[in-house]
Amino acid sequence: MTTSRTGAGMALVAMLCVQLGIAASVGLFDQIGAEGAACLRLVFAGLILLAVVRPRVASFTRSSLGAAIALGAITAGLTMFFIAAVDRIPMGTASALEFLGPLGVAVLRGRGGTKVWPAIAAVGVLLLTEPWHGALDPAGVGFALAAAVCWALYIVLTQRVGDEVAGLQGLAISMPVAGLVSSAVAGPSLVGDLTVDVLLAGIGLAILFPVVPFALEMLALRRLTTTAFGTLMSLEPALALLIGLVVLAQAPGLLPVVGIGFVVVAGIGAERTGARAAPSPDARIAHEARVVEVAA
Repeated sequence: MTTSRTGAGMALVAMLCVQLGIAASVGLFDQIGAEGAACLRLVFAGLILLAVVRPRVASFTRSSLGAAIALGAITAGLTMFFIAAVDRIPMGTASALEFLGPLGVAVLRGRGGTKVWPAIAAVGVLLLTEPWHGALDPAGVGFALAAAVCWALYIVLTQRVGDEVAGLQGLAISMPVAGLVSSAVAGPSLVGDLTVDVLLAGIGLAILFPVVPFALEMLALRRLTTTAFGTLMSLEPALALLIGLVVLAQAPGLLPVVGIGFVVVAGIGAERTGARAAPSPDARIAHEARVVEVAA
């Protein structure tokens, strides 16, 4: 139970950092665009983690290193696809479609009664975002679904990397890869817009989002099943709605308030039933042996 609560707490703090980071990015969006701001955050996040963590190749097996690199590419894809979707369809619709990713993982990985929590959360997400009010541009829907696939893969790969690599070594590989991939997409458009103020803002935002939340998510996935984690991520629209109310004075309607109730119930259920079993001693010994073999 303690492991479950610790993981749930980490996931909630991570989501709060994400939403605060988005709110703090509004001014930067105006100067360099949403894609440029996302690129700048990922680049600085990669540089910060490289400097602080200093990843060691000896800490990885060939498999875990490949998973960390793949996670970086998926992280960049998740960010860029979602931004492209929001450019074409309402954010609520894009968010609802994107949440099909973690909810899909939760349903596929869940066992027995745990499958009920993603179903309850799915109802809550629909009520929160009210996608039926948005205009569905085919390209926007496609980008949002691509972001959903990336988010599902992000959850699976983050848990795998977190299980196989000690500390934040995996994140210190995946985040620079995400920065490189996003730079290839949005970097050229930033060249003429970079100023000292923009660079300083980018560093601050990189710490708030994604360095802190991604690190917490990796640690949380060591303590939670993917079912519990995917369901807890459904609380993010509720946090966004509450922050919008407090910071931006955006009062929610009745259906979003009911939706908050659904996802809170689902989150509590996932937190109570989602603790991961600790790896067996034999599994830990086998992994350590693989690391020693690669280092040799």
